[in-house]
Amino acid sequence: MLAMQYEITLPADYDMDVIRARATGNGPRLDDFPELGLKAYLMRERGVAGSPVNQYGPFYLWNTPAGMNAFLLGPGFQGLTDDFGRPRVRHWTGLAYEEGGSAGAAPRIAVRRRWSVPDDARLTEVAEEAVREAGRLASLDGAVCAAAGVDPYHWEVVHFSLWEHDSPKAEGDAFQVLYMNTPERDRLSSHRLARSC
Repeated sequence: MLAMQYEITLPADYDMDVIRARATGNGPRLDDFPELGLKAYLMRERGVAGSPVNQYGPFYLWNTPAGMNAFLLGPGFQGLTDDFGRPRVRHWTGLAYEEGGSAGAAPRIAVRRRWSVPDDARLTEVAEEAVREAGRLASLDGAVCAAAGVDPYHWEVVHFSLWEHDSPKAEGDAFQVLYMNTPERDRLSSHRLARSC
């Protein structure tokens, strides 16, 4: 599993209804995209829920690198690039994915928390803690799902969770969920951190 996100920061006076219309209008095009576990069309709006910026920041969970590459090098991402310029794309190797107690609900809020791995940290312990935290988040009231990943170039861990209500029980950057694709979400649960030898 691979987690992926890009963020497009927009002017303070940008009409965010354009982003809402883009998500709901273009969203169904990926409803059956091969190897896509989940895509959440995310937005932060300046002055709403403490956001300092207007931002479009979709988050993806891919079952394979081939699926991610097919999207990034295909017409859908090219259309976004044509409209907004080419954003830098972050990606993390997946450590865990857990369905929450509200897995069947439509999510309203997403929370993303990124943190740097200290230089003196034991990496096995960091990974195990990231997996435990994904499980803890998924167990909380209102959780739709939770995932964790690691970027071993920047040594950064990401936690991503989706919530059915406007009061998520997770810390981090909160985004409004505008639309979600889940063509191969059922395959995400098979991704677990391999135990060390």
